[in-house]
Amino acid sequence: MDADLARLYGVETKVLNQAVKRNEERFPADFAFRLTRQEVRNIRSQIVTGSQHHRIPQHLPYAFTEHGALMAANVLRSSRAVQMSVYVVRAFVRQRHILTSQTDLARKLEELEKKYDAQFKVVFDAIRQLMQPTEKEPHPIGFRSKS
Repeated sequence: MDADLARLYGVETKVLNQAVKRNEERFPADFAFRLTRQEVRNIRSQIVTGSQHHRIPQHLPYAFTEHGALMAANVLRSSRAVQMSVYVVRAFVRQRHILTSQTDLARKLEELEKKYDAQFKVVFDAIRQLMQPTEKEPHPIGFRSKS
């Protein structure tokens, strides 16, 4: 949501929305879009308190995808937005490096498997299994007492 993203980037929501309007070509529908009044009502119905902060606004809020959030960081001039942009780019570069190293390792393993006979099949299968990402169990949501 625009208000959340603005807070994250250290700017007012109005400033974020102005930047989006001034750079519409950088925000196609799969990057950012305005919520409908019904969508705003649905979100509001999820909020227990009736504070004025969550009333249906005169101007409908923007919702951003991950690509839109990064693009917003690139069009804003706050130091926090610049820091977040650099952080995200570094994360993508690191992710690419990890994927490339996994691909190289898989290729080398396949070459070794072709080179050596079936007696090492168990070893190669074990290495492949270790290369697979482990699925972490999601953390349960909610409050638990220590009783």
